[in-house]
Amino acid sequence: MSAPLSREEWERIRRESTEALPQLVADLGLPNVLLEYQAKPVDLLDAGTAVLVIEKSRRVGLTWGLASYAVLRAGRARSAGGMDAMYISYSQEMTREFVDACAMWARAFAIAAADVDEFLFDDTDPAHPDETRHIQAFRIRFASGYEILALSSAPRTLRGKQGVVIIDEAAFVDSLKELMKAALAFLMWGGQVVVCSTHNGVDNEFNVIVQDILAKRSKFKHFRIDFDEALKAGLYQRICLVTGKEWSAAGEAEWRQDIIDFYGDGADEELFCVPAMGSGAWLTTPLIEARMTLSAAEAPVLRLDLPDDFLHRPELERKSLLAPFTEELKEALEGLDPELQHAAGYDPARKSDPAVFELLAIEKDLRRRAALTIEMRGVPFQEQRAICIDVLKAAPNLVGAAVDATGMGMNLAEDLGRAFGIREEEEGAGLVWMITLGPNWYNEHMPPLKAAFEDDTIALARDAHHVVDLRLVKIIRGIPAIPPEREGEAGKKRHGDFAVALALAYFASRMLWVEFGYQAVARKRSRFELPMADDDAWRERADERRGEFRMASLRRSGGIV
Repeated sequence: MSAPLSREEWERIRRESTEALPQLVADLGLPNVLLEYQAKPVDLLDAGTAVLVIEKSRRVGLTWGLASYAVLRAGRARSAGGMDAMYISYSQEMTREFVDACAMWARAFAIAAADVDEFLFDDTDPAHPDETRHIQAFRIRFASGYEILALSSAPRTLRGKQGVVIIDEAAFVDSLKELMKAALAFLMWGGQVVVCSTHNGVDNEFNVIVQDILAKRSKFKHFRIDFDEALKAGLYQRICLVTGKEWSAAGEAEWRQDIIDFYGDGADEELFCVPAMGSGAWLTTPLIEARMTLSAAEAPVLRLDLPDDFLHRPELERKSLLAPFTEELKEALEGLDPELQHAAGYDPARKSDPAVFELLAIEKDLRRRAALTIEMRGVPFQEQRAICIDVLKAAPNLVGAAVDATGMGMNLAEDLGRAFGIREEEEGAGLVWMITLGPNWYNEHMPPLKAAFEDDTIALARDAHHVVDLRLVKIIRGIPAIPPEREGEAGKKRHGDFAVALALAYFASRMLWVEFGYQAVARKRSRFELPMADDDAWRERADERRGEFRMASLRRSGGIV
């Protein structure tokens, strides 16, 4: 959690937040008051999202935006979808701030509302009805008959309510799992649940919910906004507008660094949505080996290891060194199932690490299984490119390929993109998606792969090196990632390369791919049209035709009797 605020600091923050909205409405107009990331959750909820889970940075004003939605719902008549709105957090100060924000929005929207009142809410344990706790709460009543009710804890009587419930800083409430059980009952009668929080550790129930969404185990809607994303959307500019400061890029950069320095070691968790306290292995060895059920015949693993002076050898010798691998590859490609779809992942490398190409088959029941793995060590980029093109051309029903375009991989990814089309967005065309690997990509796309291991929806070849690679993936600051250290003997070290290629292939197999194809209509050539350079038969026939033409011309001119 953030450092505690003094009473004077808290009063100043509340006073500024209370006074901010009228001036913003006057300066910007009501539709433009919310920043883009504040308006996005409101749009999702207004569109009917049942459960919205939001990872957020500290103090970016997201709760302020949610207050506007609470007012809109509570201020509507029943026929327009009106309902009560309930706000729950871990501290009384936060509930006061939320109610203040709601009161401001009510005035801005010109919605009739009674004064904010404070009352004691009875929290009774059904098992012990004599034991009643009085909980301080805040309430705004609207002319619609609905109300906004803000509570500083999670009363059991939430089960008797109905409407929209907002659980703010959910990672810090006493029992999020139990609170979610009560809140999800709201969905039966058209209610909505918003779970919003900064992180509080990788093992926290809030992060468990987030990971389930990213792994597609949960159908809840997910939204994420970190400190830098908020700044890009105009957070600091809005702060300058409210406080009367003049914005400048240098001033924003200095302010950003001051905030990061203030949080110190906690900046990743507090500002950048990275849960802390995680440092263990991503997958256990027993789980990895349990999914390695395929034989070498079912899922060939081909390895090509070329000498360091390969490029300096004569062409004939280079071809001789490649010949055994070429034959193995041809045989493996002929063994691919023509009835199944395939997806590929490619992690290029040149010197220290092996380049790994992974081809997954997608079975009829959507289970993924390894179809072919290629490891290339010391292989020049031109040969890597040729091998990858051969595999992608031969793969039956190819739905796509994801290539690590970080660093040296960019050139190879572009070349493959030229051959098969570059994919730049989820609904775009092209078969090759150029991936820039980083914490955000790992955080979003590694959980589905882990879920496949846990749910037994993936099958791999039995290979000791691949076990090592998958075990190298660690939870670093809450995100699956590969540490900089390499494992293995000198000259044969590994750096989780198979794990990366597998993650890319699994990503490619899950994307929405659209197949574009055409068959060119053959164009009728003139008898005397020049041939293509590589069409020897056509060239010979064209020469004959030209000779016939010259003979006929001479006859007509009298040159030949």
